[in-house]
Amino acid sequence: MGGPTGDRMIRVDMTNQTTSIEPYPEDWKFLGGRTLSARILLSECDPTCDPLGADNILVIAPGLLAGTSAPTSGRISVGGKSPLTGGIKEANAGGDPGQDLMKLGYRCIIVKGQPADPDRRYALDITGDGVTIIPADEHKGKWNYKLIEDLAKTYPPKASFISIGPAGEMKLSGASVACTDHDKDRRPARHAGRGGLGAVMGSKGIKYMSVDATKRPARKAENSKEFSAMSKKYTKEYQEGPGQEPFPKWGTSALVTEANSIYTFPYKNRVEGRSPDVETLDGMRIVESFEERGGGMHNCMTGCIVKCSNVVNDKDGNYKTSALEFETLTLLGSNCGIASWDDVADLDRLCDDIGLDTIETGAAVAIDMDSGAKNLLREIAEGTEIGKAIGNGAVATGRRQKHKRVGTVKGQALPAWDPRPLKAAGVTYCTSAMGADHTAGLVVDPGQSIDDIAQASQEAQILNTAIDSSGFCQFLGTSIQEVSEFYSEFFGEKVAREQIADIAWQCMQEEWEFNRRAGFGPEDDEMPATMKEDGIGPEKTVWDIPQEVVNKAYERFEPREELFTQKPS
Repeated sequence: MGGPTGDRMIRVDMTNQTTSIEPYPEDWKFLGGRTLSARILLSECDPTCDPLGADNILVIAPGLLAGTSAPTSGRISVGGKSPLTGGIKEANAGGDPGQDLMKLGYRCIIVKGQPADPDRRYALDITGDGVTIIPADEHKGKWNYKLIEDLAKTYPPKASFISIGPAGEMKLSGASVACTDHDKDRRPARHAGRGGLGAVMGSKGIKYMSVDATKRPARKAENSKEFSAMSKKYTKEYQEGPGQEPFPKWGTSALVTEANSIYTFPYKNRVEGRSPDVETLDGMRIVESFEERGGGMHNCMTGCIVKCSNVVNDKDGNYKTSALEFETLTLLGSNCGIASWDDVADLDRLCDDIGLDTIETGAAVAIDMDSGAKNLLREIAEGTEIGKAIGNGAVATGRRQKHKRVGTVKGQALPAWDPRPLKAAGVTYCTSAMGADHTAGLVVDPGQSIDDIAQASQEAQILNTAIDSSGFCQFLGTSIQEVSEFYSEFFGEKVAREQIADIAWQCMQEEWEFNRRAGFGPEDDEMPATMKEDGIGPEKTVWDIPQEVVNKAYERFEPREELFTQKPS
């Protein structure tokens, strides 16, 4: 038994301009999202390849439960060898493309090769009948919002899109992949941001992908009655419980004050852990603006019950951006010395439009803070020298500016959650194959014992890998135990929680092996000198964890009950 029959996967060869539809392997049935991306990349991609060359592989993989009635379960993974880190990368996004691909029965898209003419642009049109490569030169250079506005005139009103902006076309290492959200205007506001995978998509000559699942029903579980009942029960309990708390109710922007209180709201390129502008950057100011400007909270994907995405309007009530998240308020706001959430909203819109990771871009801009940030972002799209440096991320900008304070691990900029007070999060940044990425396994516990941090990091990494593979949004707060219950009813067979944890651990091992083959060594697991030397807070806290403690995260601990019952941070 097991899941819907007839699942398929799409293969695209951009060198030969061919596509094929293949049956999905039965022995991959428990893989989805990140675990599926890792398996494909380790099996089919040469880890030593040029990330922007023909031999790299772009993987688009919805989570396993995407397209079902499970709540908030439609997230999608984008994978490839990162042009930013040189290692394996998975970046996760919301929006409707993941839901739509799975409703069509497509478990993944695997793109190889690249066009002979690098100036050409193409699109992939995906329907239940297959996939077609079409010319898209008319859309060359378009910013994401204009692109989707134009595509909406010719595609069905329920089609969703995956696209890149000019940063991806220019193959900049900070480029993101945009997915359209559930709003009727299909805004390209949900980004697989980290690792420069937009540049990989650009190197394939692909400007956008359309996914048309019009009138396709949700995927049916083997135990459909039980699966439906479980989904309804989980939804009811969430809405009556955790969904009432400030964070789910108002989104990640509401975390600003809390983060500032524990010295993980970096200020001016991380010289301090707190910002004097916390009041004017606090996401609750966004909430207060809803009454005067309009906007509000919404669901970014079909079936989302969290609704943590804010729609931010300008002073005239016109749409500006969605969603203005905590990470963006931190890296493009406080970290750049910008005091107003309204100004950060402008920068967020520019990043989404140009197609840039707000974390990497904020870190890069902070290194060049003496210039005006809005002008710097526009220079990226114009292809100026400094614009290209910032578009290529923090390391490239630091190298150009000969700046010593460059907070990166494995070439990727540190996110908002600072490793100096959050030691277990720092272990994740050092040991995750993704580099400095909080979504790989965040632990928010500034008082944690040094004896506990390696295991806490490892457990968070296993949990987040499992969640990123399921399709559930981390903000839903699903545990491995709960994932196992959903999987068991979906597949019509017992899927033990230990099995899910083992699959996640295997994925992490495959990612580490990819990086090993790509040339990574122990030296790449080091925290940068600036984190070891530049103290923050009243105690001038620095990163002071011995490398032998960090390395413990590579050896699997005996699973504790918390591994199966804890929620993602």
